[in-house]
Amino acid sequence: MSSNADDQEAETAKWRLAYRVFRGTWASWEDLFRDAAEFANELGPEAVVSISHSKDQDDGVVAVWYWTNEDDTA
Repeated sequence: MSSNADDQEAETAKWRLAYRVFRGTWASWEDLFRDAAEFANELGPEAVVSISHSKDQDDGVVAVWYWTNEDDTA
């Protein structure tokens, strides 16, 4: 059974979409994907929206998109 305080907190929570980028000219794809996967595991499956990657010449980029509360600093 939830209290009024729980209901008010749920109603006032403001979610925002955030991302974290893992990139490196000198990092291997294995390193980039491992770092991104470790970060996503810390967030948990309920928060992760997607993980994407791209390459421009020798610069690899992996982005983790996730939901966070506006008060979070993750």
